[in-house]
Amino acid sequence: MASTAALMCVLVVSVILSSYIEMINAAEPLVPALFVFGDSLVDVGNNNHIRLSLDKANFPHNGVDYEGGKATGRFSNGRNSADFLALKLGFAGSPPPFLSLSAQGMNISSILSGVNFASGGAGILDENSSGSISLNKQIENYATVYGNLAAQLGSEKAAMLVSKSLILIVIGSNDLLNYFKSKSQLPFKYTTQQYIDLLISTLTAQFQRIYNLGARRVVLGGVGAIGCSPSQRSQKSQTGDCIDVENDLAVNFNAATKSLLENVGPANLPGLKYAVCNTYGLISNYIHNPTLYGFKDVKDACCGAGNLNARIPCIPVVRYCSNRTDYVFWDLYHPTQIVSQMLTDAFFDGSANEISPINVRQLIAAT
Repeated sequence: MASTAALMCVLVVSVILSSYIEMINAAEPLVPALFVFGDSLVDVGNNNHIRLSLDKANFPHNGVDYEGGKATGRFSNGRNSADFLALKLGFAGSPPPFLSLSAQGMNISSILSGVNFASGGAGILDENSSGSISLNKQIENYATVYGNLAAQLGSEKAAMLVSKSLILIVIGSNDLLNYFKSKSQLPFKYTTQQYIDLLISTLTAQFQRIYNLGARRVVLGGVGAIGCSPSQRSQKSQTGDCIDVENDLAVNFNAATKSLLENVGPANLPGLKYAVCNTYGLISNYIHNPTLYGFKDVKDACCGAGNLNARIPCIPVVRYCSNRTDYVFWDLYHPTQIVSQMLTDAFFDGSANEISPINVRQLIAAT
C-alpha cells in the first residue's frame, strides 16, 4: 500500500515536473539575443545619455501609453518596433540601450540577451548624425559588446551566440531627409543618384563590419514614406499633400539597399541570411487606404501644434490626441504605437510583398 502510494507520488511529481519543463521551454526566446542598430524609430533610450543631444524624447507626452505612462526616450506614445520585435521573439522586453550599460558597467547578464545601439537622429553618414550616435559609432559600440561576450564566454561560444541571434538595422531616414533640408549643401554636391550611391557604398562597408563581428541573421528595415510625414506635408505643401520627390528618393534608396544584400549576400558572405522589410509599401497602404486598416487621420500628428500639428513638436506644453489608435503619426515624423505593432506583425509572419525574401519567423528557422 505504502509502495503504491509512493509510486503514485513519484508519478505525480514527474508529471508536474514534465509540465513545468515544457512551460519553461515554451517560454524560451526564439533566438539567443537581439541586437538593434538604427535611428529614432528603434531608439529605446540611448539619447537620454547624450548630454548635448537635442534629439531626445524623455519627456511628456512621449510614453503616455507606455507602462506607467512614462517617457523613456522612445519617440512614440508607447512602444516602438524594436520593443514589439523583442516581444514577438519571446523576450520579456527590449534589450537595454548601450549607453545605459556603459554608464553602469557591463557584465555578462546585461548583454547576454542583446543590446540596443540605436540613436535618434542617427544616419549612415557621420555628417548626418550630429548630436547622435552615427551608425559607424554604433558598430564600434557593438564591437565592444562582442569583445565582452568573447572575454566572458570564450570566442567560440560568443560567435555561436551571435550567429544564432537576430540583428535589426533601421537606418537611412535621416540621411534622406537631410538631403531636402533648407540650406542643405548636399544637392549641390550630389545628384540624387550620386547621393544614393554614396549611402549604399558606405552602408556596404558598415554591413561587412557587422558581418565580421558574427552577424548572420539580419533584418533590414526599409525607409518609410518620409514625404508623407506631418512635418514634410506641413512645411512643403500648401494642400497638405505628400512630397513626391522625397518619397521617390526613399523608393530608390530602398531598392538599392535590397540590391546591396542580393549582391553581397550569401554568395560573398557565407552563412548570411537576411530579410528586407517593405516599410514604405505598408506605410503607404495605411495612408492611402486608412479605413481598411482602422485609421481616421493619416495627415496630422497626434501630438504637436500648428498646421497638421506639425509646426511645434511634441513637447509638454502642447496637446495630444485622445484617440491615438486612429492616427498613423504620433509626432512630426514617428509612427504611433499601433503602427509600430502592425508593422512588426507584418514583418514577423508576412508575405513576400511585406518582407522578402523570407519573413522574420522563416529567417529564425532557416538553417
